Amino acid sequence: MAVSAGSNETSYLLPPNREDWEEQGIPDFVYGQKELTREGIQWPRTPPSPPDTLPLSRFDSALRSAWRQRMELGLFRYCLGELQTQTLPGPMGFVAQLNVERGVQRRRPQNIRSVRQAFDPEEFNFNKIRPGEVLFRLRREPDPPGVLQEEEDILVMINVSPLEWGHVLLVPEPARGHPQRLLPGALRAGLEAVLLSSHPGFRVGFNSLGGLASVNHLHLHGYYLTHRLPVEGAPSEPLDPGGRLHLLRAVPAPGFLFYTSGPGPDLEALVSRVCRATDYLADHEIAHNLFVTRGAPPGKTSFSPTLTGVRVILWPRKASFGIKEGEAFNVALCELAGHLPVKTPQDFSSLTEAAALTLIQDCLLPPAQAEEVRAALVALTAQEEQ
Repeated sequence: MAVSAGSNETSYLLPPNREDWEEQGIPDFVYGQKELTREGIQWPRTPPSPPDTLPLSRFDSALRSAWRQRMELGLFRYCLGELQTQTLPGPMGFVAQLNVERGVQRRRPQNIRSVRQAFDPEEFNFNKIRPGEVLFRLRREPDPPGVLQEEEDILVMINVSPLEWGHVLLVPEPARGHPQRLLPGALRAGLEAVLLSSHPGFRVGFNSLGGLASVNHLHLHGYYLTHRLPVEGAPSEPLDPGGRLHLLRAVPAPGFLFYTSGPGPDLEALVSRVCRATDYLADHEIAHNLFVTRGAPPGKTSFSPTLTGVRVILWPRKASFGIKEGEAFNVALCELAGHLPVKTPQDFSSLTEAAALTLIQDCLLPPAQAEEVRAALVALTAQEEQ
């Protein structure tokens, strides 16, 4: 049971004695439709330094207070201080951060050989984490009568090798042993987590096997970054007459853009559309990364301080199994979006936009295969009308 913080309030903090952690159980964070914020989220005119200077929702407060306590208790592999950050000169607006500890101390990736590799209970998985690493269980209140929706328990747990402040993992029903292949319930939880946050810099993402996922157990990443990224407002062009699938350009790596204005049938349609696309990629052994961020509607957009909906960007890419040593950064979900966690001070001080683009674009599919994937996803989108 959760620790009581008051008569009508749940605490997501651990009790003082470590012996009580396992017996405490996992508290529930229960939310309703009204907490899924679709309007009024915007960046301040002058960027704040600490993230806490922005208004926080109930979700933000629960996550951040519990995450901070786990850091103070030493449950992470390293203590994450304020990261040295710079915006690289150039039109892309790359946000580079020096994170030496993550490069050195993160868990070695598992031996992945296929995008469709089966779950192996003998390997490390999220059923083997230590007591105290789970912050809470994310649960949505039942929908009104007559509206049926399959709900999953989503555990929100710390990433013990954080890339930024508040870095968590969203793990759906870990005991079921899902491999790292995106499922609708997991994507819905990721989208709703972004909508639960009032912080414009809370993002969620997914790395497939071969897309630098290091653990073959279904999970999404969520973290705060108090910096704008190019994918929020970059222009796009429609790939189907209904405007449901777009190609995002003028970003570090061209990607497929899906958009929802907020909760409701539009979000459910987006979940189905994205998962059909990722199923196609997985079935064809094509690695991929996905990034969820508040952003502008598709079209000829620009960087407005107001973020009116949620963008989901999907990047098919070359498969990469294992960590490439000696490179300034590894290319996964955040790097494709323009956030570059750099491993060494030398690379951080010398990194240029051109060098970053070379590393990122080297991970993209060759043009002929990229065109084949584009045609397939357009065809999948057209099937919705039939």
